[in-house]
Amino acid sequence: MNHKFARAAIAAVAALTFGGIAFAQTKWDLPTAYPATNFHTENVTQFASDVDKASGGKLKITVHNNASLFKAPEIKRAVQGGQAQMGEILLVNYQNEWQMFGADGIPFLADSYDAAWKLYQAQKPVLEKKLAEQGIVLLYAVAWPPQGIFVKKTIASAADLKGVKWRAYSPATARIAELVGAQPVTVQQAELSQAMATGVIESYMSSGSTGYDTKTYEYIKNFYDTQAWLPKNAVLINKKAFDALDKPTQDAVLKAGADAEKRGWDVSKKKNLEYLDLLKKNGMTIHVPSDALKADMKKVGDTMLKEWLEKAGPEGQAVVDAYKKM
Repeated sequence: MNHKFARAAIAAVAALTFGGIAFAQTKWDLPTAYPATNFHTENVTQFASDVDKASGGKLKITVHNNASLFKAPEIKRAVQGGQAQMGEILLVNYQNEWQMFGADGIPFLADSYDAAWKLYQAQKPVLEKKLAEQGIVLLYAVAWPPQGIFVKKTIASAADLKGVKWRAYSPATARIAELVGAQPVTVQQAELSQAMATGVIESYMSSGSTGYDTKTYEYIKNFYDTQAWLPKNAVLINKKAFDALDKPTQDAVLKAGADAEKRGWDVSKKKNLEYLDLLKKNGMTIHVPSDALKADMKKVGDTMLKEWLEKAGPEGQAVVDAYKKM
């Protein structure tokens, strides 16, 4: 009987121990709209791995890439509502909700990595405040490479874009289409290859990264390196989910997020040149924009900055002023 009792006691302790471990482990979902091979996705996957290690396996984050869990426009709402504990979004996609989300989509306001970083520092305090009001923590943000124009035909000025079927994925890209006389068509990145293959679009503005990821070179042969703006992806956390973590795990998430932000910006700079080379190798011509095209696009940028400031009001003006003083 004593042996039976001892075995039963050991089994009970083991059950409590393993049950405790299982109970202590937290699982999060992190949806993103981009393919596994995109540098943003690789970065966020490395972040998840870093959190796993730093938390001793207490927090497991599953990355759902290529809009497999939620479509791009749905991710922020999913995080806000707790359907996903984390998510990666393209900030400019949400400009209609709040103008400050679109600050880094204004053409030629910040047209280099240094300028984009300064704009982020000016924008960050208001972003954090607004997201906190919505029950969201801004963990980190990383810029895409500079945006240029992919187009089927060669162009010498904005007039050559009149009537062209133009992919719009944000309010800003839709407005650019209107200002140059193109026809905006809403297409998210996960649907971009199909839209090009079926002739739904003939042109769009994005980075070399998107051009390579979507094999744009199979359908469109010209890229004009306008370096118009550097939009940012932001990684968000549901605040209730974050607050439910113990302090060491919270610290692990914050540290891994800070590392991911630095790594992401460094990789974006490096990848920009790599992607342009890859596009060339796959048959795309990389054009330096003509003076006329530069001047036309600068006018578009000036118009959009004026319109944005009118909508964003004093808050927007304060961010732009702070950015220009940096």
